[in-house]
Amino acid sequence: MWNRLGVLTDEVSVQLTEALDWIKEQQLAHVEIRMVDGHNIISLSDEQVQRVQEEVSKRGLFISAIASPVFKCALDPSRPVASGDTFGQKEESVEAHFDKLQRSFEICKLLGTKQIRIFSFWREVSPQQHEQEIVGHLRTAAEMAQKQDIVLLLENEPSCNGGFASEVARLTQLVASPNLKVLWDPGNEEYGGRNSYPAGYKDVQASLGHVHLKDALIDSDGVSRCVPIGSGNVPFKEQLQALQADGYTGLFTIETHYVPAGGTAKDGTALTLEGLKTIIKEAGLD
Repeated sequence: MWNRLGVLTDEVSVQLTEALDWIKEQQLAHVEIRMVDGHNIISLSDEQVQRVQEEVSKRGLFISAIASPVFKCALDPSRPVASGDTFGQKEESVEAHFDKLQRSFEICKLLGTKQIRIFSFWREVSPQQHEQEIVGHLRTAAEMAQKQDIVLLLENEPSCNGGFASEVARLTQLVASPNLKVLWDPGNEEYGGRNSYPAGYKDVQASLGHVHLKDALIDSDGVSRCVPIGSGNVPFKEQLQALQADGYTGLFTIETHYVPAGGTAKDGTALTLEGLKTIIKEAGLD
């Protein structure tokens, strides 16, 4: 599993070179790019993107995906919707997000990757009522991606309409394109109060394109929070063994979303990496 394991750089440090140096020291294989020196990857110039590629390559790493904010927006601003992290991006229209998608294609070419993480629009009060509209936009995006030889990865994100495994699986199945696959995040599933394994995994298994690794739990007072891998509710040993048994050959990316009290993002990711190492060994996947 180690030669398929990477991390989102800003889960280590907001400073790209500091993050990359640490990632190389940990002997990980790849990185996903979301924020670079405090700026969203989508907002960078060609020259800045090329610098990112150069810094990654000279450390012997590769870029697995762009962790874009595409479709973290409202389908209709006049309706009440949920919201979540936008990582430096302001609220914009669906049309503006299609422009972001087009820019993502250009950035992919500069970075030498063919995968873009996307979402399914801020969560409506009744997502199923808007399913046709959501699927229509995702189908258009997949058609655009097909022309560019890019795969879009639809993440289960509780603040979006595809908030859970069953929902992202259904959306990808309705779009029915090889250029739209599921980005499975079992930690997000547990954060949203759903069982990640075996229930969630069973839903996404047929549409799986990529895996994010984080752990989460819900406190006794009902508040969800992210924690280092191995200390939350995701049964990672069983989940990783199932992925292996089912022939998953894709990549894994650590996205800790945990900063210990008085510590740093790097500290939190280090704790998750140590927990993951233990689980990989126990699962016989080292």
